[in-house]
Amino acid sequence: MELMNIFGQTLPELTELVTGWGLPKFRGKQLAEWMYKKSITDFSQMQNLPKDLRQQLVQACVIDRAARVDQLNSVDGKTSKFLLEFSDGVGVETVLMHQPYGNSICVSSQAGCNMGCTFCASTLHGMVRNLTAGEMLAQTYYINDLLQKTGEKVDTIVIMGSGEPLTNYDNVLKYIRLLHEEYCLGMSYRSVTLSTSGIVPNIYRLAEEEIPINLSISLHAPENELRSELMPINRKYPMLDVVKAGGDYGAKTRRRVTYEYILIDGVNDNIQQAKELTELLKGQLASVNLIPINPVAERGWNRPSQERINAFEKYLAQHHVTVTVRREMGNDIQAACGQLRNKHLEE
Repeated sequence: MELMNIFGQTLPELTELVTGWGLPKFRGKQLAEWMYKKSITDFSQMQNLPKDLRQQLVQACVIDRAARVDQLNSVDGKTSKFLLEFSDGVGVETVLMHQPYGNSICVSSQAGCNMGCTFCASTLHGMVRNLTAGEMLAQTYYINDLLQKTGEKVDTIVIMGSGEPLTNYDNVLKYIRLLHEEYCLGMSYRSVTLSTSGIVPNIYRLAEEEIPINLSISLHAPENELRSELMPINRKYPMLDVVKAGGDYGAKTRRRVTYEYILIDGVNDNIQQAKELTELLKGQLASVNLIPINPVAERGWNRPSQERINAFEKYLAQHHVTVTVRREMGNDIQAACGQLRNKHLEE
């Protein structure tokens, strides 16, 4: 008989499990607290559960998380990249970044990606499958457990690793809600950022959820034709529709939307494009995060000169666009999404 993986189940689901065995509801809460608050994966260690229940759990269930396959650490000690593997052999990447404001992790929502963005390594081998809420949570707990050894914890989460979160909507939303639950990590919704390439219907759907997470939209070009070249999903959800959905999200949630803009030398980094971007976002509760490209050898894109980066940033700032340039972390360990996983797949 195949064992049921209960890691990633909500308290109501765990309660349904134990009451289905004729046990009182509070046993579900105890089980949740062992799994999530105490990060215990061995049923035999759950001492306040009756011995009969522990034996029943061993026979029917498993707490299956993730095993480390590889780890790369940046020379400055501020970034670590993990290749984690699930029980079916599927591997995903998760990144830990020690930021000035705390420990931030970048979580994958799919194994691989099928969005086809030309600047990204995640999409080179396509998408294997969606990740479950439990598998996203397993990435989080793997790193949180490491941090707790030194008295630290995960402070913020970006769902910005491999995959498009809004095409795995239900699993991603379940993961976000689990993060927030007191019996789990008890994280503020405001500590979570979801990054999308612009799945327009699900941006509107997310706005209706009434959970004040941060939304980040990958824009990367200020006009439609170029964005379609860089991001094929633009042919399905054109740029103006994406920006309108972003504007509506900001208005509905009163949360500032961040537009991610990868700067690629000679492609989308001139002053005319900065002007077009300014016009595009006029009147929105929005900011722009400029990201000098992490070169991906297979794609042939290069990082602009510092002068061009500075000029692009200066134009936006002078024209009243809130703008930041992403602090570069982990370049020496190829921290861009997909690069470590691709290395192992090719080997």
